[in-house]
Amino acid sequence: QLQLVESGGGLVQPGGSLRLSCAASGFTLDYYAIGWFRQAPGKEREGVSCISSSDGSTYYADSVKGRFTISRDNAKNTVYLQMNSLKPEDTAVYYCAAGRPYSGSYLRIEEYDYWGQGTQVTVSS
Repeated sequence: QLQLVESGGGLVQPGGSLRLSCAASGFTLDYYAIGWFRQAPGKEREGVSCISSSDGSTYYADSVKGRFTISRDNAKNTVYLQMNSLKPEDTAVYYCAAGRPYSGSYLRIEEYDYWGQGTQVTVSS
């Protein structure tokens, strides 16, 4: 059974850091692009970052460029999202997802087929 499990969320002060993990089971991550998405209360889910399956290219939403870094460890079948300089507006439930998006569509929700259950990130003093 194909499954994605996120972990690493929590409460952090503004300016702090967190590292989210997305562990896969039932399939190998390097066959899929893996995206991170987030959904804040009352807002639509949005794409945050993606790492491609082919060459490991990475993509970021403008709102997180320079602060977030996505990486993958194929040996552990896990993708990470390192989040630095966190802001209150980063507060959301973060989801990882697996899919095979077309070029230029790496942060589109519709391109992803398999989703984790989400992990809460709260940035507050």
